[in-house]
Amino acid sequence: MTKLVQWPKVSRVCLFAVAFPLAQALAQTTTGVVQLNNAAERVAESIRGEALWNHLVDFQRIADENPGPKGHGNRDTGSPGYKASVDYVVRLMREAGYRVTIQQYLYRTVEIGEHPQFTAPGKNYVFGQDWFVARLSAGGTISAPLQAVSGSGSGGVPEEWQGFAPGRIALLRRGSRSYDVQVANAVEAGAAAVVLYNQPGEEGASEPPRSDNGGAFQARLTRPVTIPVIGMVSFAVGAELRRQCDAGHAPVVRLEIPAEQKSGVDYNVIAESPFGDANRIVVVEAHLDSIYGAGILDNASGSSTILEAALQMAKTPTRNRLRYIWFGGEELGLLGSRYYTANLSAGERQRIAFDVDVDVTATPNFDYLVADPAFAPNVKRFPLNVVPQSRIGNHFFADYFDTNGIPALAAWFGNEGTDSNSFSLIGIPNTGILTQQNCCKKQREVEIWGGVRGNYEGRIPSFDGGCVDFPGRWCDNLDNNDRAVFEVASRASAYAIFQLANHPFAR
Repeated sequence: MTKLVQWPKVSRVCLFAVAFPLAQALAQTTTGVVQLNNAAERVAESIRGEALWNHLVDFQRIADENPGPKGHGNRDTGSPGYKASVDYVVRLMREAGYRVTIQQYLYRTVEIGEHPQFTAPGKNYVFGQDWFVARLSAGGTISAPLQAVSGSGSGGVPEEWQGFAPGRIALLRRGSRSYDVQVANAVEAGAAAVVLYNQPGEEGASEPPRSDNGGAFQARLTRPVTIPVIGMVSFAVGAELRRQCDAGHAPVVRLEIPAEQKSGVDYNVIAESPFGDANRIVVVEAHLDSIYGAGILDNASGSSTILEAALQMAKTPTRNRLRYIWFGGEELGLLGSRYYTANLSAGERQRIAFDVDVDVTATPNFDYLVADPAFAPNVKRFPLNVVPQSRIGNHFFADYFDTNGIPALAAWFGNEGTDSNSFSLIGIPNTGILTQQNCCKKQREVEIWGGVRGNYEGRIPSFDGGCVDFPGRWCDNLDNNDRAVFEVASRASAYAIFQLANHPFAR
């Protein structure tokens, strides 16, 4: 699951965006891409919509055959549906001739129980509408005054916590720092709990499309914390609470968060090609787990994109070794990719030349976005080689989209990114693709890609947030995906994968 937080100028990363009507883009996907006399283009043409869609049908069937506790199809981490998804990928990759291993690791997470409560004087906020519990929040029952921090109000830097009274509940605005940083600073300052509130994005040419429009949604922490975290509260609720704090009438709020620790075994699927230089490996990865059900857009679509690319390239000799990985636990905090990268030896890490991340590739009301670590909020934590060495991957995506007259823009996905962030942190350059999710598509995006303002997926047109990251909606199913967009994004991915597989990386 991903969130867009940067909207850089196209010239910064050599990606090309031109006005291109939606109908023309979709017509092009049915008639085929421009013919060029090179192998990369032939590999891209081998990716067909019917085969891609059949994988999605299979993942939907797997989910439906393994319903969760609420009776809906399920492929979440720790579920029988996730294990069946692993078995499906393993079978197809072994049949295609890849060397397949299953990497196991232990995971720990927090499950929120029934009927959490968030109240203020005269207010009983509606769970799932006004607010959510942040993923990996601790549980507990707390009643204490709210206190807003100084400065930006996000609590992203220690200076903003001067004067904070330990034992109070911190009211924090959504900022540019990761939720983990905000909450860690709150714990250090002695906060009893945290209430995160959203900020709506501004309409305008320089403003990135946000994954929401100031509404409530579930914020994703990437590691369990020791205090309850309410997040994300809607902007309307947060702004009113902040107004009371600023007026000197900080409300006493009560939180009741039933939570249960859960642990188990999770799985990464690793499939390696027999071709190419084993000392120059290109990793191609997607997360296989879902959240809140079948997870067909997020991320059976990305999983199917790399699966079909691998099947089509199974007998293709390449200069560099291709290693395909389907990670588990992404939705719980990049667990699979964190485990994989943390357990690479120094020698193994040196042999990985590049990483390609594929996360959501079939969005109905789509954008075409290419990941660039240069714009990650935590870019200062990356080794210095990551940003300049990642440009070649962005270039290959740009080359495909520009050649075919399809607009694409660079972006970074989420405060902590998707699984590619785990590679950035250990010095491995990377790129990736996303066609967007949730809400809210803005007018600038409509002018580039067509479509309508509001949800990228789910109920269109609507501004209700979409399907993917909302518990209780259970609507990220097969009908939440677009065949034509799926084929375009998957062909672009296959093109970039082939080019990277044959790029003369320096030793």
